[in-house]
Order: sequence, then structure tokens, then C-alpha cells
Amino acid sequence: MAKNRRFEDEGSGLGERHMQMFLLFCGLMVAFAMRVNLSVAIVAMTELPEYHWTEQTKSLVLSSFFWGYVMTQVPAGLLARKFGAKATIVSGLSICSVLNVLTPLCARLGGWQVLCGVRLLEGICQGVLYPSYHTLISSWVQPSERASLGTYAYMGAQFGTIVMLATSGMLASMAGWPSIFYISGGVGCVWVVGYYLRGASSPGASKNISDEERQLIEMAQAKEVDTKPEQPKESLPTPWMSFFTSPAFLALTAAHCASTWGFWTLLTQIPSYMKNVLGKDIKANALLSSLPYTVMLLLSWFFVWLSKVLQRKSVSLVFSRKFFNTIGQFIPMFLLVALGYVKQEQDTLAVLLLSLTVGISSGAQLGFVINHIDLSPNFAGVLMGISNGIANVMSIIGPLLVGIIVTNEHDASQWRIVFFIAAGFYLVGNGLFLIFGRADIQEWNDPTAKVRRSSTPQLESQKIAERDC
Repeated sequence: MAKNRRFEDEGSGLGERHMQMFLLFCGLMVAFAMRVNLSVAIVAMTELPEYHWTEQTKSLVLSSFFWGYVMTQVPAGLLARKFGAKATIVSGLSICSVLNVLTPLCARLGGWQVLCGVRLLEGICQGVLYPSYHTLISSWVQPSERASLGTYAYMGAQFGTIVMLATSGMLASMAGWPSIFYISGGVGCVWVVGYYLRGASSPGASKNISDEERQLIEMAQAKEVDTKPEQPKESLPTPWMSFFTSPAFLALTAAHCASTWGFWTLLTQIPSYMKNVLGKDIKANALLSSLPYTVMLLLSWFFVWLSKVLQRKSVSLVFSRKFFNTIGQFIPMFLLVALGYVKQEQDTLAVLLLSLTVGISSGAQLGFVINHIDLSPNFAGVLMGISNGIANVMSIIGPLLVGIIVTNEHDASQWRIVFFIAAGFYLVGNGLFLIFGRADIQEWNDPTAKVRRSSTPQLESQKIAERDC
């Protein structure tokens, strides 16, 4: 016991849990590279021109991924709990990687219709990632490190996007646009093999973790709850009604929806705004396209450092979650409004505001993003599946609403309405999170505990009396 206490107090250095988070970082890196590769490749595909597709057809092809992505969010959390998160991640990314390699062939044989089907399947496969990641982080990381190590794992999304946006243009010009899919899919296949050999769903399933580190993680997680389930947590009944009647989880979901609406409004619509209103084509410039993600990656590191500073000062967990979520949503809210009033000759200022808006939103990774695990370590993956599924409907509705509002792409006043709507989502989402958000484990984390207490009141009273004695 003393050895474990020293291990925890002095800092564990790099253990197997850090290796597992690094593997998750790399997994999300290749996943997002495969997710965004088409948005760049489609330009080369239609400009050569090899494929004569209208703007409407291109939009349909690009959006097909998200239709599939939404479909598997909730089932993924349940499957990760039942079969292990490693199994769902390996299955999802292996199929997605193979489909990426086959994408040029599918487009050549079946045109945009088959390509839509391929991207739909890729979305279904990648829909398992975030719920499975939350399940893994809940199992592998002790409570005091969840914000930092969880954020490190999720940074892979930004890194993969940066790498793909920065290199895809060069790949297309040197080896043709199919090389974008061959390389990203091939790297995905290599990662799947590596993760299959080294990854594990929990410390207990790992052959590489030391007994000392395993005990550290299990002891730290045991301190979170007063009771232990009498049955394995994988077989606990899922308290669906408790999820949807929990103010804390509903507030988290509202913050998640606000974040997704604002983020995808920026990434899908701002390039059009910059080009048509401000006369700056950032989509054609790989450096400018990747700049917001680069700022996001750098600020993620800064926010993790700041969270550790607050932790050392014994700041409460709920304050930390709300503090970082407010940074990640209220500051972008004001920057979005300011962006709508930038004049045409101030295009450099617009790029700066855009980069800061996207970058500062990374603060929410230490807010609502990790909050599912705070509320329920046993059902973190299911909660992430629910909130991410609902939130990603926003990524589908958002662009459609923009199409209704912006009838003249050169009219700055119409774009201003789009920015105000996104700012309104940030205001409501974070406002609800500030009022109703919690960071303590909810009673429905172990549904059987409530049944045991209510069915054996005399025994419970006896235990309390014995403990008081």
C-alpha cells in the first residue's frame, strides 16, 4: 500500500496508461485524416476534370459520412460495454481503412452514388470511436488524470486534420488524387494492426501493465464510489430513464449540441463567407485551412497545463469543468459576433478571429467533453453515444439552415444572422451547463445499488449502526 501511495504522490512517470492514450491519439489522428480527406480530394477530382459533379452533388457526397456517423453513436456505447472498447475500435477503423483504400476504385466504377454509399459506411464505422474512447478512458485513467490524458487522446483529431489538410494538396499534385486515399487508408490499416497487438480494453486485460500501476488505477477508481456493483459493470442494467431525466446530463447534452453547431458552422460555412464576402479564398490555401486546427492543438496543450495548475491549487472539479467550458464556448460566442462585422479590407483580422474562435473552443474538451465520465464511469460510453448522436444532428441541420438564410452569398448582413444564431447556441448551451452541470458520480451510475438499498432497509440500517459504533 505504501508503495502505491508513493507511486501516486510522486507521479508515476510514463506507464502503460500513457501508452494506451498515445495509441488512442494515433487512432483518432488516422480517423480524422480519413474523415477530411475527401473534402480536399474532391476539389482535384472535379477540377481535372475527371468527374463532372455539380455543387449539390458534391455537398451530398460530403454530407453522406455524417448520416452514417449519427446512426452508430448509441449502439456503439452499448457494444463497447458488452464486448470491450478495443473490439469496437478495431472493427470500426479496420473496415473504414479498407474502404478508404478502395475509394478511388469505387468512384471509378460507380460514380458519386457508390461514393456516397462508401462514405456512409465509413461514417457508420467511425461512429463507434467517441463512445468507445470514453469507455476506455473511464477504465484506464484515474480520476485525477482524466482531463489531461483524455484531452491528449482527443488531440489526435486536430493533429490528423492538420496533417491531411497540409499534405493532401501535395500528394494530389505529385501522385494524383487517389494517393490521398491510399496513404490515409494504408496508415489506418497499420494502426489497426499495432493497436490489436498492444491495445487493451482495461488494465485487467493488459499484459503489459505492471501490478503497481494496475493497483494504482483500481484503487483511485474505487475511491470514487461508496458501493461496488454485486455484478460485473458490463452486465449492469442500463438506466435509460435516469439518463433522460438527469438535469446534469441534459445540461451536458445542451453544451455538446451548442459546441457542435458552432464548430461545424465555422468549418463548413466560414470558407464560403471568407471567399464571397471578404474576397479571401482560405480553402485554396493549405496553410490557412490548417491554421485554425493548429491553434486549436496548441491551445489544447495550454488548457491541459492550466487545468493541472488549478488541480494543484485544490480547485473543485465542478468549478474546473464549468470554467473551461465557459472559456471554450463564451469566448467563441463573442468572437463569432465580432467576425460578422469585419470589413472586406480587414481580411487578415478575419483569419485571426476565425483561428482564435476555433482554437479557443478546445477549452470545452476539459469541460463537457470529459464530463460524461464524471457523471457515470460505468456508462460513460453510452452517455457519449447519446449526446454525440444528438449533437451531430446539429452538423446536418446547421448547413441546411445556412442555405435557407443565406440566399445571397455576398450579403454580409445575411451571414451576420448565421453568426448570431451560432452565438445564441453557445449562450444557451453553456448557460445550462453553468446552472445544472455537475461533476460528481450520479446515483444511477450503479442502478443495482438503489435496488439493494430499497429492498434491504433493515440491513442497510444495521450496517450504518455498526459503522457508527
